[in-house]
Amino acid sequence: MTPPPLDNPLYYLVNFHQVLAWISQRYDDLLDTKERQFIHDFCALPTPAQGLLVRMVMRKGSLFRISKLSYAELGDARLAVQPLVALGWVDDCPALDLDALFQVLRKDELLQCFKAHGIKASERKPQWYERLLPAFAEARPLRAWHPDLEEQVLALRVMELCDRLRLLYFGNLHQEWSEFVLADLGIYRYESVEFAVDSRAIVSRADIDACVCLHACRKALEAGAELAELAATALNVTTDNPWLRMRRGKLLFLIGQQAERQQDWPLALQVYRDCGYPGARSRRVRVLERSTDYAAAMALLQEARSLPESDAEVQHLQRVLPRLQRQLGLATERRGRVAAPQRIDLCLQPEPGLSVEQLVSLHLAEEGSETHYVENTLVNSLFGLLCWPAIFAPLPGAFFHPFHTGPSDLHSPDFHTRRKPLFDACLAHLDDGSWQALIRERYAAKYGLQSPFVFWNALPPERLELALACLPAEHLRRWFMRLLQDIKANRTGMPDLIQFYPAQRRYRMIEVKGPGDRLQDNQLRWLAFCAEHGMPVEVCYVQWASSDQNLAQSA
Repeated sequence: MTPPPLDNPLYYLVNFHQVLAWISQRYDDLLDTKERQFIHDFCALPTPAQGLLVRMVMRKGSLFRISKLSYAELGDARLAVQPLVALGWVDDCPALDLDALFQVLRKDELLQCFKAHGIKASERKPQWYERLLPAFAEARPLRAWHPDLEEQVLALRVMELCDRLRLLYFGNLHQEWSEFVLADLGIYRYESVEFAVDSRAIVSRADIDACVCLHACRKALEAGAELAELAATALNVTTDNPWLRMRRGKLLFLIGQQAERQQDWPLALQVYRDCGYPGARSRRVRVLERSTDYAAAMALLQEARSLPESDAEVQHLQRVLPRLQRQLGLATERRGRVAAPQRIDLCLQPEPGLSVEQLVSLHLAEEGSETHYVENTLVNSLFGLLCWPAIFAPLPGAFFHPFHTGPSDLHSPDFHTRRKPLFDACLAHLDDGSWQALIRERYAAKYGLQSPFVFWNALPPERLELALACLPAEHLRRWFMRLLQDIKANRTGMPDLIQFYPAQRRYRMIEVKGPGDRLQDNQLRWLAFCAEHGMPVEVCYVQWASSDQNLAQSA
């Protein structure tokens, strides 16, 4: 009998074999000779050598002290590494430059190594490094650096190859092998998605190369690389793959934002123009305004107004328009007034351990009603349950492996359009009266599975039943359609509280604002949407009761 995953000390090796089998099954036609040979040779290695390689691959960096590679299940690391050295996958005597030496040696070891060069224990390692670098520019083996140190350094030479395999498996390079551990522990449970060759997002070697390049650019951006050179590299990435075009667009958008921070307006305009990522056009309008090209900003704004990409863009353009009109000497348009939601003003006494939302909930409690703090959890959860099949449909570029919390293209502009018939079929249940039974069925069948929408901890069965009883199907349809218009922007900003009246089968939502708090843009958009469609929503403004007020009330 196979032991439970984490009862097996070689669980990580079992997982790595699963990865290699998965890749061989789904991506064999994309692998090059070196990658196929790696998979073949790895499977033929002795178990200790396999385990040691995987341990090294799962750790940070590519340099390892052999004394730190002590794993009881693998035995002597000096013996286990020999087959890896023979294959050239590990270098057991690498040349180390000063930077690498400072990575692998402790401060006391460096002090002993360079005791003849005037370094002081009271100084920090960076100070030592700056002083020593001019005299030690050449790389050399550890033994040449520190003859008295009983240690060996190993250099992993197949990390890039293993990273490409990780990319093929996860569909990105930010997920680590530790994902397996969380799944094996049962911490996370995932929906089973049917994988087919035609659902692959990576379909060529060029896609792999583009993915690796985009990831390297993202890491360089985070590390503060020179922006113009980085932008040029990203702009030169060309691909016909829609999934990769979206990744490229997101990277360019981030580069544009950094260019704005540096007030490099020409570079920001360049990358935003070639970006295609949601929000890039609004950023271009802003950049043109900041660079005082008001006429061009107005022209682009009018173009955007004629066919806006989202409510968020409309909101931004409405704010920019009066400024541009003033700069160009034009008459200022009057904005249509949006009906303000009903206002509640409360003066409450703060209580330790209770949030302002909880205090309002207690204050508004009345017979025949139940008030719950739900914020974004309730509407999203009901949407996720009703539309589960559409969300987890195995479309190209949506799923790469068995550990997805949701589709990879969730925030792509075409997320809805690619699945429109599937979403239409799900939403049709709101029209024929079957939606409540279907949501109950999904709740029972999918409970605890990872989802980008369903918040299981915030949706106990009693709250689910209240929602099914009190929320009208027409309101759910309008909320769900708004979510699908712009998932990234519209899945947040919903009112904090919901008050159910089960006997009357009705509800009201309440946005709570504590002292000094104000409505955010996404909240304003949701409030305006609810008001437009006659949904019961109110804004509660709270002030803290002063000690004088308390004394007066007690008197």
